[in-house]
Amino acid sequence: MFLRNVKNAVAPSPTANGSDSSPTGNGHANGHEAPLDLKHLPQHIAIIMDGNRRWAKDQGWLAIRGHTVGADTTQNIIQECVDLKIRALTLYTFSTENWKRSHAEVTGLMRLISKQLKDQLPRMQRNNVQIRHIGRRDGLPDFLLRQLDECVNSTAKNSGLVLNLALNYGGRAEIADAFKNLLQKVQNGLMRAEEITEEAISRALYTGDLPEPDLMIRTGGEMRISNFLPWQIAYAELWITPTLWPEFAPRELRRAIADFQFRDRRVGS
Repeated sequence: MFLRNVKNAVAPSPTANGSDSSPTGNGHANGHEAPLDLKHLPQHIAIIMDGNRRWAKDQGWLAIRGHTVGADTTQNIIQECVDLKIRALTLYTFSTENWKRSHAEVTGLMRLISKQLKDQLPRMQRNNVQIRHIGRRDGLPDFLLRQLDECVNSTAKNSGLVLNLALNYGGRAEIADAFKNLLQKVQNGLMRAEEITEEAISRALYTGDLPEPDLMIRTGGEMRISNFLPWQIAYAELWITPTLWPEFAPRELRRAIADFQFRDRRVGS
């Protein structure tokens, strides 16, 4: 059962002309996009945006160039989710493990993220996007925190797509933070220990007021979740593509959604 599910979760590799290597493709018919059922869209899409550095290396460029091109992909995917009226999109922007990379790459990433937040804020406002930060603030540079706070505060009343930027994020750290908050409530007499249920833990997570992701996409072909939303994606459908993030286009997002719509979601039953 596990092997079958993993096999079905992997997108076929595209051929040179952009069509699928399989006879009928994944959510395609005769090389054309399958129409999406707009009444059966995922409420919450989570994406591990992997492959920027490999893409840059393939081009003979520095890693930061891959991240810069990947940032353009990010804006295209956000726009596609806005157009499709997706409820929430969570992007694995920078993990707690990413601090292990070189100082030059980390510094370049922090500045790139800050610049993207500043440059794209007017567009987010026009699209009614609500920006949120999930992850720990400790360790993030002050210039990035200031820009992040401006984006979060100025879009807080927007009612469209909820865009979660998982920045300095680790799934285990998130669960630990949730338990610390619940324990503090018990110590302060605000709740009883027996009230710490699965539902209470879910509400205490960074994404507690949102539906859990029903579709998790990973680019770059790696077959792991890399400490990304481990609690929330317990019943999410997984869709893994070998396409590197800088080359991941809205068309492929639609392929993932089309595949999601064909799946039999039994949620443990």
